[in-house]
Amino acid sequence: MVNAQALQGQWNQIRGELKKKWGQLTEDDLRFTNGNIDQLVGRIQQRTGEAREAIEQYLTEATSQGSAAISQAASQAGQYARYAGDQMREGYNRISDQFGRSYDYSQDMIRENPARSVATAFGVGILLGVVVGMALRSR
Repeated sequence: MVNAQALQGQWNQIRGELKKKWGQLTEDDLRFTNGNIDQLVGRIQQRTGEAREAIEQYLTEATSQGSAAISQAASQAGQYARYAGDQMREGYNRISDQFGRSYDYSQDMIRENPARSVATAFGVGILLGVVVGMALRSR
């Protein structure tokens, strides 16, 4: 027997497959309301002359194939998410290591050349002050 919940979850896809299989079905024929499978199967049977068992078998196969496709897609999405997470961690670790080396290098330079470091910081501060001052005056 067809699972109503599985059928509702995949209805858009299954409706298209039903139209391919039985081209004479209309949108009105394929109204699936309130999970009433018997009504749906009865309409398809009336319109196509197909045996009830054949229609139910087709719907059962269609929902199981759809469930398998959904499971496969979910599995692939999970694998991709794990891969993306690993790549992000790897990138973070690389950047963190690079930042740590740069920080250590900067500290060594400041220890070796304290006067030059202070003069550089002072010059950058003056330059930044001039740029900000000019930007504020132009308003």
